[in-house]
Amino acid sequence: MILVAGATGSLGRHLTRTLLDDGKPLRVLVREGSPYDELVAAGAEPVIADLKDPDSLATACAGVDSVVTTANATARGGADTIESVDRQGNLDLVDAAEAAGVRRFLFVSALGARPGHPLPLLNAKGETEQRLRESGMAWTVVQPNLYMDKLIPIVVGGPALAGQPVTLVGDGRRHHSYVAMRDVAAYLRATLDHPRAQRQTLVVGGPQPLSWRDIIAAFERELGYPVPVHTVEPGEPVPGRPEFITELLTMLETYDSPLDVSGLASTYGVTPTPLAEYVRGFVTANRVHAG
Repeated sequence: MILVAGATGSLGRHLTRTLLDDGKPLRVLVREGSPYDELVAAGAEPVIADLKDPDSLATACAGVDSVVTTANATARGGADTIESVDRQGNLDLVDAAEAAGVRRFLFVSALGARPGHPLPLLNAKGETEQRLRESGMAWTVVQPNLYMDKLIPIVVGGPALAGQPVTLVGDGRRHHSYVAMRDVAAYLRATLDHPRAQRQTLVVGGPQPLSWRDIIAAFERELGYPVPVHTVEPGEPVPGRPEFITELLTMLETYDSPLDVSGLASTYGVTPTPLAEYVRGFVTANRVHAG
């Protein structure tokens, strides 16, 4: 039995659909009132639990062979915070899994995570990685670079489709290996049963490093019209964007994060999603939705 925490999130849904299509026995950790009917209809076994409730995690892990957690609080609010979910919640899940005799534990972290990192999210994930490595389980940490599906729609996709200018912090010419969520789900699926993945940290990205200028150009090709660009200096607010996004865009202008994933992709049988394919799917889906 595989337990997935975060199954109702974007990445979690990609993973659960993949595992259910494979016919894997699957339990999904869900909270009361969360939208999980679709997962149950597809064959998943629900267990009502919450990362903020350690007692419920013991029940969720009972009889489980493998745990995968994609859970995070970045899109939540209220009592769901980086401290309560990404740090303490995932630490408690590792404890519960180890106590229940779980054999395999897969943790979705983030590129650059480490204990003591000045960004709370990367610190929280770093602490969970450290606790997991100290456990007796056969662990795998997956560190994705930036998700295509999260940042690109906010910064470029939404404004471009609406005919609005894209606002960048700095020149937008730093290069990062953006990765599609479905690719991360494919890596997770492959590593569950792959002996080379045990006690390993896998750093995953897309097929090529991209700058914001590259991404804007891809949308222009797909849309067939130019996308206006405004820039602000680092430290200035980005109109209409939450502070967290402004901080992230500012940080991304201080370094490059190119990754060569050709060897990793070959080992685990993953075909990385190119930017053009992602942009085409995004534009098509949003045009259909708007129509």
